[in-house]
Amino acid sequence: MKTNKHSVEKANKRNGAVIALTALAPMSWGSTYAVTTEFLPPDRPLFTGLMRALPAGLLLLALARTLPRGAWWWKSLVLGALNIGAFFPLLFLSAYRLPGGMAAVVGSIGPLFVAGLATLLLGERPTRRTLLTGIAAALGVSLVVLKAAGALDPVGALAALASTASMSTGTVLTKRWGRPEGVGPLALTGWQLTAGGLLIAPLAFLVEGAPPVLDGRAVAGYAYLALANTAVAYWLWFRGIGRLTATQVTFLGPLSPLTAAVIGWAALGQALTPVQLAGMTLAFGATLLGQRPPRAAASLALPPQPFSSTEEKKQKVSMDLTGGELRR
Repeated sequence: MKTNKHSVEKANKRNGAVIALTALAPMSWGSTYAVTTEFLPPDRPLFTGLMRALPAGLLLLALARTLPRGAWWWKSLVLGALNIGAFFPLLFLSAYRLPGGMAAVVGSIGPLFVAGLATLLLGERPTRRTLLTGIAAALGVSLVVLKAAGALDPVGALAALASTASMSTGTVLTKRWGRPEGVGPLALTGWQLTAGGLLIAPLAFLVEGAPPVLDGRAVAGYAYLALANTAVAYWLWFRGIGRLTATQVTFLGPLSPLTAAVIGWAALGQALTPVQLAGMTLAFGATLLGQRPPRAAASLALPPQPFSSTEEKKQKVSMDLTGGELRR
């Protein structure tokens, strides 16, 4: 019994470390709005998405030295389109057209999107606690950014909603498909960023024309977005998807607008009201609650199982015809 208890405690600590590292990704993304508005040329959402994705993807490909094979060519294209190619332009379009707070309110419903998609694609039925926690997270974010929200821009609001749906679908599909044999999260991230960047490139030049002239401030902003905000952050994010449940990962999302609010207060001189502080507490509490496993899993004292390679999944299906893999 002592040995089993020690193993469980060790696994829980390891799971906590994975959650903490994965949380660094949305915290980094919380700086995107401030960098976009303070450092980058205005009204260039497609070019900004391209500069964020493609350099980061090529860098990770050079480090991983692994290309997709077989079905992973089209899977990488689909995931790259959802997580990067569609998400980035829509995200920056909403950032340019909406106050940061309003875009964050729309994005905060991501956990509810993922809960529904995980039911359809992963067989993860949302519990009442999951749904209530998702609503609490969205309410908390709304309170945080209520003061920043301005007049509704329909195009910006639709772009924010579509970006949330795109990222949520990509998160669930990334969890469902896992990764090919012998391929780590570094290569998987590089494939998606490169595919997404290549999808954005022709659209950026067709819609926005030639790239703008960049000053030193803009170069620094794009370098930060490509390296820390994208290459490192997305590697941590996809690594976390491989080790946590889809619901756990997406409940880390509210950390992004909370970080944005803190940056606005600390760096941009934006005041935080008592209502906003209460909203931050509510959203952060929902984020923590979203990391707790369902009661059934907690009773077994087992951490969430990481996704495995495609070959490992096939073996599991053939050996366990009653497991969750059969539903996939």
